[in-house]
Amino acid sequence: MKFSEKWLREWVDPPVTTMELVEQLTMAGLEVDSVERLGSGFEGLVVGEVLSVEMHPDADKLRVCKVDAGRGESLQIVCGAPNVRVGGKYPLALIGARLPGDIMIRKSRLRGVESQGMLCSTRELGLGDAHQGLMELSPETRTGEDIRAVLGLDDTLIEIDLTPNRGDCLGIEGIAREIGTLTRSPVMAVEIGEVPPSIPDSLSIEVRTPDACPRYLGRVIRGIDPKASTPLWMQERLRRSGLRTIHPVVDVTNYVLMELGQPMHAFDLAQLAGGVSVRYAMEGEQMTLLDERTVTLDAGTLVIADREKPLAIAGVMGGIHSGVGDTSTDIFLECAYFSPEAIAGRARKYAMQTESAHRFERGVDPDLQHRAVHRATALLVAITGGQAGPVCECFAPQYLPQRTPISLARDRIERLLGLVPVPAVVSDILERLGMEVHAREDGWRVTPPSFRFDIAIEADLIEEIGRVYGYDKLPSRAPVGALEMHACAETHVTVERIAEVLADLGYQEAITYSFVEPGFQQALNPDLKPIALENPISSEMSVMRTSLWPGLLRALRYNLNRQTSRLRLFEHGLRFYLQDDEIKQDTVIGGVLTGDRYPEHWNGKSGPVDFYDARHDIEAILAFTGQMDKYQFIGAEHPALHPVQTALIRRDDRDIGWLGRIHPVIAGQFDLDPDTYLFEFEYEAVRSGVLVQFQELSRYPSIRRDLAIVTDLEVTAAELQSEVHRSAGALLKEMVIFDVYQGKGIETGRKSVAFGLILQDSSRTLTDDDVEVVVSRVTESLNKKFGAALRE
Repeated sequence: MKFSEKWLREWVDPPVTTMELVEQLTMAGLEVDSVERLGSGFEGLVVGEVLSVEMHPDADKLRVCKVDAGRGESLQIVCGAPNVRVGGKYPLALIGARLPGDIMIRKSRLRGVESQGMLCSTRELGLGDAHQGLMELSPETRTGEDIRAVLGLDDTLIEIDLTPNRGDCLGIEGIAREIGTLTRSPVMAVEIGEVPPSIPDSLSIEVRTPDACPRYLGRVIRGIDPKASTPLWMQERLRRSGLRTIHPVVDVTNYVLMELGQPMHAFDLAQLAGGVSVRYAMEGEQMTLLDERTVTLDAGTLVIADREKPLAIAGVMGGIHSGVGDTSTDIFLECAYFSPEAIAGRARKYAMQTESAHRFERGVDPDLQHRAVHRATALLVAITGGQAGPVCECFAPQYLPQRTPISLARDRIERLLGLVPVPAVVSDILERLGMEVHAREDGWRVTPPSFRFDIAIEADLIEEIGRVYGYDKLPSRAPVGALEMHACAETHVTVERIAEVLADLGYQEAITYSFVEPGFQQALNPDLKPIALENPISSEMSVMRTSLWPGLLRALRYNLNRQTSRLRLFEHGLRFYLQDDEIKQDTVIGGVLTGDRYPEHWNGKSGPVDFYDARHDIEAILAFTGQMDKYQFIGAEHPALHPVQTALIRRDDRDIGWLGRIHPVIAGQFDLDPDTYLFEFEYEAVRSGVLVQFQELSRYPSIRRDLAIVTDLEVTAAELQSEVHRSAGALLKEMVIFDVYQGKGIETGRKSVAFGLILQDSSRTLTDDDVEVVVSRVTESLNKKFGAALRE
């Protein structure tokens, strides 16, 4: 927001210097970006009146002008501007004048004709970018008067950077309120009286979307002078606010926007077919905007339309065919309140940003529209003439922001600010901010004004108190909190400990986005429907992850493409999914590995990693629970994993994760190494272990018996181990599978599994009879359950 200090001081004039004013604005949260002294780059310029214009004898594009500089004798000036004319008044740089860029004006000859100065454009004065013609001055200006006085250049331009919640300060009135509050200075607001209708003419208004446009005002003004010009004082205020002069009607609407913060728009009444309506665009509907671009509208864009066509994108920009032009004599003036949600993002969608959209996206005062339309009417009638009809309104109060009272507690102020100003000071600050304040025993009940639509909760009020009281007056002290030691069970296996184990095994921790590409995730985990983002960063990050694998595999591929051939990555994080229409999230631990089993070494190659390397790494984690016997690896199928190299991880009959080699189809589809292994399991299933307890070592020797059994191919080693441990009893200390054989001497569909049983008792030495009893129980149990027999 850029504005003139002189304009601001017409509203509020505190007894402070410019720099003190700037400091107060910044300390109050309205950060000042720049301060620029106006017209500091030139001197020696006066108002010059052109007395005659003749063609240059040797140049078709140059004119030889006689100019009255108010010094008695006329001066001869050679000028090439196309808009120079007899009777026109323009800035005149006299001999010896200095222009921005340290340019000195000297007597010179242009194509053989002497020139005793220079008539100037806006750009040459450093006051704007217009350079196609001379800067036109009002006919009422006095010839020979200093340009600085004529243009009121004893001024400072201040630009502030507002946070999105302070849309109320996007106008001189809002900034004046802030200054008045901070300095306790009276605000001399412009008196805006109601402009009564002088003609009965009106235009029908229909609002089909009252939730998006709760208030819409319109007024017909007939008989404006199409040759009227914008007064110099208004041109200068707009220019100093960063807006160029276009047309008196447009300039008035822009002036009200900068003065009050209310965007407005004017239509050429002759270009409207019937009444106007506020509606959403029809899909594919087209319109040409004021910047001459033709855009295709979507069904979510709010528009102002007549019976035949859209006239404007509501709150953003008008259409070129219905805009006010040089021949317009009758206009329809609109002033509306659009909800921020209906306007947000629309300007960016059509690749533009306008002052109007900037304000509507942040919010405007919902009670400002009547004042704005009467202010604009009064200015228009004064500048362009014309007669105004009645103000027509469509109003849906139930959709306007409500002024809801907020409870403010004294102890809450101290907790957030570190002190509580005396109650009278708190009430005074809030009342100066325009709020309704009612004291209570424990604090206050506060109702914010309509223009402070950003204040909704108690913390907002406390922020305002701290801001106005002065951040520099708040105490600086270290926070004090009651620290409480929380019990931490010894059996708890932390995520950090699991990360340490994986790091010890050669893994590196990765941190990937929770947002992933939907196609990749669908291929890896098609059974879970992902949660789509309403406003994704990009199409490749448009859904929430249901697994850590998409992010890990992308990281793996990224590193492999950069000549890293051996890689192990792990991550712990959240996965997200829908369950009974509710969003659920679980902490999971996942990993990927590929490449050689060991780093490159002079002793030879180690060979590539395989399924059992990945399983070994998972078992190293599970061992920390002290309950390895509760976990099982069961052959299964997963869409992302190899059909015959996949295991389901189970604990106590509950599925907790997956392990396996990547499916060859997915590896080819997404350019991944087919010798890549993945795992993922729920952290909750491994976080609770058992307390390790010392057990006295047996003083008696152990005995080992090796058995070889023949069983069906479908019987897994895990099933054999489970049954052996169950049937052997307490004497079995360890079971070791040391051989699996298929081939000659073994029936088709069968296999030989050889294992060793290590038996020991802590109170005595075992006898052969004791061992034989255990062996018999084991062989009988295996035969009964699996049809297994001792190998002959």
